[in-house]
Amino acid sequence: MITLGIESSCDETSIALLEDERIIRNKIFSQQEHSLFGGVVPEIASRAHLDKIDRLTISVLNEASIKIGDIDLISVTDSPGLAGALLVGISFALGIHTASGIPITGINHLEGHICSVFFEHPQLRYPFLALVVSGGHTAIYKIIATGQYECLGETVDDAAGEAFDKVGKLLGFAYPAGRAIEQTAASVENSSNPISFPIAQVSKIPGLNFSFSGLKTAVKYYTSSKDDAFILDNRPRICAAFQNAVIESLVNNLWKASEQTGISDVALVGGVACNGALRSALKNRFNNRVYFPIPSLCTDNAAMIALAGYYRNQNGLSRFPRLDPSSSL
Repeated sequence: MITLGIESSCDETSIALLEDERIIRNKIFSQQEHSLFGGVVPEIASRAHLDKIDRLTISVLNEASIKIGDIDLISVTDSPGLAGALLVGISFALGIHTASGIPITGINHLEGHICSVFFEHPQLRYPFLALVVSGGHTAIYKIIATGQYECLGETVDDAAGEAFDKVGKLLGFAYPAGRAIEQTAASVENSSNPISFPIAQVSKIPGLNFSFSGLKTAVKYYTSSKDDAFILDNRPRICAAFQNAVIESLVNNLWKASEQTGISDVALVGGVACNGALRSALKNRFNNRVYFPIPSLCTDNAAMIALAGYYRNQNGLSRFPRLDPSSSL
């Protein structure tokens, strides 16, 4: 079965082709222009998708020597994301569907991230826990089966990736700042006087929720009380302290979720799943019961959307695309 995947929920335009569960092609165009503004500008993102999506699709089809008529299923991200960006992908997918009659299914972007772990780990079995961590989402899900997900906890304010970007801006890093903070933190030397930032405990809200706005504010107050020379000299220590606080919050809540549910297999997915320090911390806590996608499949990509569509199709759960920018899983 050949599945065409289409992803345009934020600032990556991606087209993929799968044969059953095997990736034939997976191309991603990342919009670099947003770094000038310190974050994604929705109108610019939408225009970039419009400019790239058809050419990217033609390139993928030509490289794979596959024609439109060879495709058995179209799988497109329809939630959540930027409304204009989603609309470009959905409209493009519906155009192909209408012209060719190829079956189509809408896919939740977070479901795609969860499915990405199966490319490298097809042996992973239900149920398992998924920690979804990206620039727009931070949540723990109990994955019961295809299409059956239970949210056990989520962020009540900033997502972890968003906190990385905002703290990165405070420290003078370009957007997106996650990799720069990780690399800078890795250069820190052992100190007898380490910096420490608070880890929020969201006890008044049911579930295993996260909060990162207080941590971001703590870094802001700390840096505003120091001069530029101090910040420059101590940037590795600040990055390490911030990153450690984020990681401790994520790992602790996932561990609690594992204890409460009795589920020992966990997956880390989403853009922040590329973070090596977070991966290491989860391996230390969960040993060989933690699973990751390869880094290239952690970021927004159409291969994961195609795989989620394939699984839905195989289980009779395909649904017509619906534009729903604010929908959660």
